[in-house]
Amino acid sequence: MLLSLLLLLLPICSAQASSFYGTVMTYYPNITNTDGSVMVVLRYKLSFSTCQENTLWTCGSGNCGNESSLVLNIVDQESSGEWCEREGIMTRRFPSNAPFQLQLDGVNWTNNIQNILPWRAVTLVELRNRSDIGRANTSPQTTILPDLRIPSNCQRDFNLLAFDPDGDDVRCRYGNSALFECDSCTPPSVLSASSSCTLSFSSTLSSNEGAYVVQLVMEDFPRQTITLTQTNGSQTIITTNNAISKIPVQFALRVDPAVPSCTAGLYLPKLLPPTPANGDQLYTSVNQTKEINISAEANVSTISELLFSGPNNIVQTTSGTGQYTLRWTPSEQEDGESHPICFVVQAVSNSTKYHSELRCVILSVGYDPRVTICPTTTPSTTSYYTYRHSSLTYHQHLKHNCSWFENEAFLSISTFSRLHQEYRHPTD
Repeated sequence: MLLSLLLLLLPICSAQASSFYGTVMTYYPNITNTDGSVMVVLRYKLSFSTCQENTLWTCGSGNCGNESSLVLNIVDQESSGEWCEREGIMTRRFPSNAPFQLQLDGVNWTNNIQNILPWRAVTLVELRNRSDIGRANTSPQTTILPDLRIPSNCQRDFNLLAFDPDGDDVRCRYGNSALFECDSCTPPSVLSASSSCTLSFSSTLSSNEGAYVVQLVMEDFPRQTITLTQTNGSQTIITTNNAISKIPVQFALRVDPAVPSCTAGLYLPKLLPPTPANGDQLYTSVNQTKEINISAEANVSTISELLFSGPNNIVQTTSGTGQYTLRWTPSEQEDGESHPICFVVQAVSNSTKYHSELRCVILSVGYDPRVTICPTTTPSTTSYYTYRHSSLTYHQHLKHNCSWFENEAFLSISTFSRLHQEYRHPTD
C-alpha cells in the first residue's frame, strides 16, 4: 500500500521539481477594430531551473478575452544549468477595451532565505483610450535576468530599466499581499528599493548569504490628469497619483561569500567600451539587424559567459574572451515597439561565480527619431517638425526658443510624447 502511494506521488514530485526564478510581463495594444474589439500583444519572461515548464497565465479579473496565439521560446540559459529563461508572446482579442488582470500562480520558488515557496504574479492591462495621447496605454517596458549575484562584502546598485513608450512616470515598489500581487510578499532584508526603480545592496554579514526572492511591481503614472474612455462611453479620471497599469518584475538575488576585492576588473568583471551605458536608447528598423557589442575584463577570475534577457530571437556570438555581440533583427510585427535588453558578464574563480554590474538598453523599432526644428537661428520663431512612429506621421508647429535643441536633434519617443502634448496644435 505504501509503495503504491509513493509511486502515485512520484510524477507529482517530479513535475514540481523545477525551481521558479521569476517572471516579467509587458504589453502593447495592437489593433482597435471598428466593432470596438481590441487586439493586444503580451510578452512575458518565464524562468525556471529547466526549459520544460509550461506554466500559463490565467484570468484574474475582468474580461480577459480570447487567446489568438501563443509561442514560447528560449531566450538564454546559464551554462551550468542553474536557470533557463524563455519568452512567451501571447496575442489576445478582447470584445471591448475594458481593463483586466492576468495572473500567474505556482509553487516552488528557488530555495531562498525568506522561505517563500508559492509564487504569484499579476499584470493589470489598461486598454481604455487616453485623452492625452488619443490611444490605449502601453505598459512600461523592462526585463531582468532570472538570477543576479553579488558578494556579501560589496556594495552595488541595480538600476532597473524603466522605459515607458507613452512618456509616463514609471515607479517601482515591492508587491503587496493585500492586493494579491504575490503569494508571500516578504521583501529581501538585504535590499532597499526606491520608487525610481533602483535596488541598493550594501555589504552584509556572512550569515545573510544565500538566495533572496525579489518581487517588484512596476507602474506607470500620467504626468498630468487624464481621462480614460471605454468603448461604451464611460469615463474615468486618472490623476498623477493613480497608476494606469502595473506589471510584475520578479527574480532571484544571490548573495555569495565575500570576495577578496570588490574592485571591478579583478574578480568582478568590469564592462568596457564599446559596451552601451545603462539606460541607452538604441534604434533600428524592421528587417534591419542591430548589433550590440559588449566588452569586459577580469584579471583574477576567468570570464566564462555573457548572460542576457531580451527578445527570444537574439543571436549571441563571441569573438574572444570577454568580447560578445548580440544581434537582433525585428520583424514587421515589432514595428513601432521598443524592446528591453539586459545583460551581465559572468566570471568564475575556484568554482565561485561573479557578475559584472547589470546593464540594460531599450531598442526602438520602426521610426525615425530625428526631429528637425528651428531652421533659422531667430529666437521665438514658429518651427516645423515631422515625427514618424510606425505608420503614423505627426506634423506639428512649435513656437519656442531655438536654443533648446539643435537642428536634426534626436528625441526619444517618451520625450516626443511630452512635447506633442505640451504643444498640441491642429495639423496643417
